[in-house]
Amino acid sequence: MSPSERRSLPVLQEGEGPEDEARRRFLKVAGGAAAAAALTACDVEGVLRRHFKELSREDVGRLLKKIERDHAARFGQKEWKVSSLAPRPGVEFGYGLDLSRCIGCRRCVYACVKENNQSRDPQIHWIRVLEMDKARGVDVMESNIYYEAEAVPRPGKFYMPVQCHQCRNPPCVKVCPVGATWQEPDGITVVDYDWCLGCRCCMAACPYGARHFNWTTPGIKAEEVNPDLHFLGNRVRPKGVVEKCTFCIQRARVGRYPACVEICPVGARKFGNLLDPQSEIRYVMENKRVFVFKEELNTHPRFYYFYAT
Repeated sequence: MSPSERRSLPVLQEGEGPEDEARRRFLKVAGGAAAAAALTACDVEGVLRRHFKELSREDVGRLLKKIERDHAARFGQKEWKVSSLAPRPGVEFGYGLDLSRCIGCRRCVYACVKENNQSRDPQIHWIRVLEMDKARGVDVMESNIYYEAEAVPRPGKFYMPVQCHQCRNPPCVKVCPVGATWQEPDGITVVDYDWCLGCRCCMAACPYGARHFNWTTPGIKAEEVNPDLHFLGNRVRPKGVVEKCTFCIQRARVGRYPACVEICPVGARKFGNLLDPQSEIRYVMENKRVFVFKEELNTHPRFYYFYAT
């Protein structure tokens, strides 16, 4: 028997017979085939590429063009624009929400959905509005997220919208096993959807319920898609990843208000640069009764609630 023939003989483990070896070999081949099929079914380039923060400018450019092609193939030819605009020096974004003004109309919820390409079927909302009793004050356990009313605000009620608080000490970032989420210098916590494993550790760690999982391919029609995209923000997410509010990164980094701020009919939402002494958010911080939600957890949010009256 030649050496090559000896190497090809089955290697039996202790207590195994020929049928056991055959089973092991079958499982090994089947596993390899399954892995190959999985890679074929997914975006191989996305799986194998380096972390976004490690890519060269040329690599990023190619990646953005690929995303534009993918969106065009799925939703049709539009004026697709995918940006990777970086944070501006000297900017740290902060958000204020006036609980004495919010009327619970939920216009912010649906403006966010439209701007950030969230799934319509099933619905994913990055903003949730809690209805609470004025007599009880801020009591999350007794709040109602599913309120239906012919008119708002309802007598004896007040409303507390909740979204990502862009924490300075974000627990979601700490628990991600692959570094798919991180905090940018301007305070926005982002997600690289190509790196997200869908393990949902970040969802469990977030005390504000601000992260949302795509259980299915997001239901969104071609005519509903916003073509003005940011790679780390509102590009259409795939099935099996976690997504969240980014303060409308595609807007904020070019000097625009987030969509929820623009749409608010009563001016309850304030946004700006915390490092700018002349900004509206700094005025709120210095002159209003401000508090942060779940302060005892030491997440140090950049999202502030306040009472103007």
